[in-house]
Amino acid sequence: MIFANRRAAGRSLAWRLLKYADRDDVLVLGIPRGGVPVAFAVAQALGAPLDVFLLRKLGVPGQEELAFGAIASGGVRVLDGRTLHELSISDSQVEMVTDRERRELERRELTYRGSRPVLSPAGKTVILVDDGIATGSSALAAIRALGQLQPAKVVVAVPVAPPSVVNRLAPQVDELVAVAAPDPFGAVGQFYDDFSQVSDEEVMDLLARSPVKPVGTAA
Repeated sequence: MIFANRRAAGRSLAWRLLKYADRDDVLVLGIPRGGVPVAFAVAQALGAPLDVFLLRKLGVPGQEELAFGAIASGGVRVLDGRTLHELSISDSQVEMVTDRERRELERRELTYRGSRPVLSPAGKTVILVDDGIATGSSALAAIRALGQLQPAKVVVAVPVAPPSVVNRLAPQVDELVAVAAPDPFGAVGQFYDDFSQVSDEEVMDLLARSPVKPVGTAA
């Protein structure tokens, strides 16, 4: 399956999520930047509020491509104890990297949201949306981080992901929805006609156009 663009992919995804439509306990979270146009289409179709869920990798000092954990929206931090032990990463190094990445995360959240309130996932059915999953490592970190914010239910929803990743992530959430799970799987972008980069400005615009409260509920 080839999607015309991220919005079209989001509309296809929304068809598989219609049981969550017009409910006041549903929150759609898009992973910036590419997941936000997909999440916007889903939120519009379901009549649900939209927010962003930011994740920042915590890189090993001197080997930043290797992660020892992650931080996410809501002040959440997830640490990989095995990596910390095996590489003898000190508490001070953990805090130094965390502080640096937290400043960047906060900067991006302020850029994207502006004066919009942060929408709490606590007690909600949260639909976590991205434009696709390739390896699943970032998605797994996001799932673990989101779980610390005490949602009632976590649904991971993507247009496309490889079958192996779907099978690996599905037991970690309440529901995993993928429009397509092709095999073989190369890169997410190969399943889009238009996979151009999403700008910060587009993310800001989509959030501004999304209602803070679900359709049909009191202000």
